[in-house]
Amino acid sequence: MTMTHEYKSVTTLYQTQDLALATTLSLYFPLEGVEKLPNSQKSVFFFKRSNELEQLVEAYWKRELKVEPQMYFTQLRQVKARLYENR
Repeated sequence: MTMTHEYKSVTTLYQTQDLALATTLSLYFPLEGVEKLPNSQKSVFFFKRSNELEQLVEAYWKRELKVEPQMYFTQLRQVKARLYENR
């Protein structure tokens, strides 16, 4: 699903351009959408904001998370499929 402009203004969504972070978050939270940035090769990944999500993001940046490698790789393929489905 590609995000519409109206989604960008909703403050209840967390957004990141980091593919590894988006993949990690999507192991625990649904990926709400992906939007390609205009005039760029980059995209933004959207998740519903919550305290739990914010704690996971913080743990990610502090390098406190451990994930099973095959589960992460499988999820990475799914996130990339979402990323490239509308290009």
